[in-house]
Amino acid sequence: MASDDIALLAEALSKTHVGYGELSYKGQGLKLDNTESVKELVREIEEYQGLRALRLEGNTVGVEAAQAIAKALECKDQLQSCHWSDMFTGRLRSEIPTALELRLNNCGMGIGGGKILAAALTECHEQSSVLGAPLKLKVFQAGRNRLENEGATALALAFQLMGSLEEVHMPQNGINHAGVTALATAMQHNPHLRILNLNDNTFTKRGALAMAQALRHLRTVQVINFGDCLVRSEGAIALSAVLREGLPTLKELNLSFGEITEAAALVLAQAVQDKPHMEKLDLNGNCLGEEGCEALKETMDNMDRADILASLSDDEGEPDEEEEEEEEVEDEDNGKEMKENGVKDEKESPVKLEPTCHPEILSFLSSPTAETLLKLGDNRTGLIQQHVDVSDPDKVADAFLRISSLYSDDHEVKKAVLETIDILLKKAFSGSSLQTYSFLSTLLVMLGLLKGEGKAKKVQVLPGHLLVLEHAVQQDYFPQDHATLLDTFVARHGKALKSCSHARDSLKSTLERRISPEC
Repeated sequence: MASDDIALLAEALSKTHVGYGELSYKGQGLKLDNTESVKELVREIEEYQGLRALRLEGNTVGVEAAQAIAKALECKDQLQSCHWSDMFTGRLRSEIPTALELRLNNCGMGIGGGKILAAALTECHEQSSVLGAPLKLKVFQAGRNRLENEGATALALAFQLMGSLEEVHMPQNGINHAGVTALATAMQHNPHLRILNLNDNTFTKRGALAMAQALRHLRTVQVINFGDCLVRSEGAIALSAVLREGLPTLKELNLSFGEITEAAALVLAQAVQDKPHMEKLDLNGNCLGEEGCEALKETMDNMDRADILASLSDDEGEPDEEEEEEEEVEDEDNGKEMKENGVKDEKESPVKLEPTCHPEILSFLSSPTAETLLKLGDNRTGLIQQHVDVSDPDKVADAFLRISSLYSDDHEVKKAVLETIDILLKKAFSGSSLQTYSFLSTLLVMLGLLKGEGKAKKVQVLPGHLLVLEHAVQQDYFPQDHATLLDTFVARHGKALKSCSHARDSLKSTLERRISPEC
């Protein structure tokens, strides 16, 4: 900086208004380009005890100067107001976003502060848009601020409006599935997102599915940190589907301490096999058990990807098989949802039926028998396909189990069951990989091969369930990677099917042939 500029800054500082906790450089026309140019200004900030407000409007600030000012503000824990309008006159557009990264870690904002910040961002974007230069915030950090669902949801609306975020860091904010879902929706509108860190919040199944759905639409994500987020096995399977069909630039995936079991971890490992940029997969602190950890290491080694697997030193061990079903954070919400949908008890069919459903279909799906199936006639497949919502994985899984339970050696019944299942699954598998992976995870829960959450309940496993599934995995509509997923769970948790050991072994052999044709 030229000597006359330094003199100009010194003169300006001598005129600086200081009082009531405020430092003001308003309207002084300072051109602050680098660290040297703000040396005196930074000293004033550092030495000001009890700084509550900083006015910098009417000056022009470059990236290096902004970084130096930001560093000086890090320890000012009483700062409440920053008046920074009209700060970038004469600056390149590329300089402004870098100078305006918003980092607000551990500020005690709470829900109210989150709402205020969201409103400020929204207003700033609206006003700047009117002037033809909408706010394009790139980096947002707000860890350990107890934003909870309301604060996160308010900020999500602002994020969705801006659509310019490249990094979002919101760890440890007490956010559960409702807030996570809102953030997931917002992330879909930020196509240049590179880093998403929501560590130590609570996803559960609904949050994990919402976030997986959002990630399907993003192509530039490099780092995902969902560690300590209670993603669980169903969430891990959903994310595996997204890994297989998207996220081409992903480098790091952290799903540590998420109550993920061995089989789901192996499915995840298989999903990252063809990710060329992958540098780190963190599954530490989950529920793999000693044998599961060894199996995961072996799987990664066989894929020549052992170098990307993080330590498993804090594994929690296999879950207790005698443990009662999980009591979810969302249990009350699930009960309310079931009541609103008219589901009165576990015996009532969760299959979604249209108001105009044929009485015969209603009768069959409510209480399926071989006789009522045959009475539907040759149009049975069309009627069932028409009245079962194949976009809902739970409904498809339930319909599959109800129909396949009728399987028998009777030629006519067997033919009717298999034809109906083929039509139902062919349509269901025409959807996204995420949707069909969700169907399989629900089916695994209902068969007792996967510990789940939500409305899906275990059924009494019948040979027909497994024999019809064996038929399905041999069809062209059943993808290879889905067969691999199913094989992983049958191989690891086959004891759950011991009541149908012959059908189980037959299914297992068929799956092995499907995924390893040379055998």
